[in-house]
Amino acid sequence: MSALAGGLAGAVLGVVASGVAGNSLWPFVAQSLGIGSDAAGIAADASGQKPQVVVEDSATIDVVAGATRSVVSIVVTQDLSKLYNQTGPLFPFDDPFFFPFGFDVPQGVQQVSGGTGFIVTTDGLIVTNRHVVDQDSAEYTVITNDGERYEAQVLARDTLNDIAILKIQADNLPVLDLGDSDAVRIGQTVIAIGNSLGEFSNTVTKGVISGINRRVVAGDSSGSSEVIDGAIQTDAAINPGNSGGPLLDLFGKVIGVNTAVSREGQLIGFAIPINEVASVIESVREFGRIVRPFLGVRYILISPEFAEANNMPDVSHGALIVRGDTRAELAVIPGSPADKAGLLENDIILAVNGESVTEDANLAKLLARAKPGDTVSLAIYRKGEELAVSVTLAEQQ
Repeated sequence: MSALAGGLAGAVLGVVASGVAGNSLWPFVAQSLGIGSDAAGIAADASGQKPQVVVEDSATIDVVAGATRSVVSIVVTQDLSKLYNQTGPLFPFDDPFFFPFGFDVPQGVQQVSGGTGFIVTTDGLIVTNRHVVDQDSAEYTVITNDGERYEAQVLARDTLNDIAILKIQADNLPVLDLGDSDAVRIGQTVIAIGNSLGEFSNTVTKGVISGINRRVVAGDSSGSSEVIDGAIQTDAAINPGNSGGPLLDLFGKVIGVNTAVSREGQLIGFAIPINEVASVIESVREFGRIVRPFLGVRYILISPEFAEANNMPDVSHGALIVRGDTRAELAVIPGSPADKAGLLENDIILAVNGESVTEDANLAKLLARAKPGDTVSLAIYRKGEELAVSVTLAEQQ
């Protein structure tokens, strides 16, 4: 009974009327809490049956009650006639052989897709996925939980992560607090809220963190794809339309932005860690755009397996500076901070400001903690010798 009592420590006992007799759960609950069956102070109803007592997950209910006010639906609309004229027909609609009775070109502004977002500032900054708002020719409408509709402006689209920042003209909006995605643990309970299937707003699903630091190649129906490094994997159901919604912990803090779902498996969804998003939010708040530091190297990460396969006995981690697939893709970009600091092709960047470059803490992630104009210290391995190099970062253009 001690295990049951411990499991009830974070729960609430709610009393609900029920006509079902002989509840088998309550005697064990009452015994574990030291409550007699007649000591609960619950009067019998007219039929002589006592109301049953059920155990509710109060933490989840409280989180959802508070968070849904800050979760919004995003409606994407386009003038289909303009879209048709831009892309051209996929078939020869004007050919009487294929369409002897003609074909009506779509007309007017219509909803073409939808997604989810969440409010992060009281004056209307909203986080969502870039792929939700990636059309320059589209119009975007935000619908809040109370049914209010706002025209939304896309302030920034992140070129590195599937993140975008919207702005609506409103004040005193309820916001979600950001958590610490570096502190999440496998097995931790999480809650996803989103505009499921583009139709059912503020749909709530619950699950656990199934994995962390996943490398995911996310694609869409148009055939485009991108790599998400360090993704959080969850078994909380994430459906089309959930994109851009928050992944919450049981304190109601955002630990991730829901962005992808595996179509080959069941209950395999992925979220971008919120720590990767926080710097984007702050950058847009301060500068009105995304400002990122720039080093100016192309690299591949070294793993122990990579080092062994390439006969590199002196290193087991780091970022190996290499050129790209074509002759034009140099290892060190001319005129870049890396070039000015004297970094060379085949150098290995072992650490940034004393923190090792690894698969979990890759070079881009470590550099993202700095700002343009900051000077960082790099530990470099070159031809059997370890060097210390200072580099002043520039702004990525």
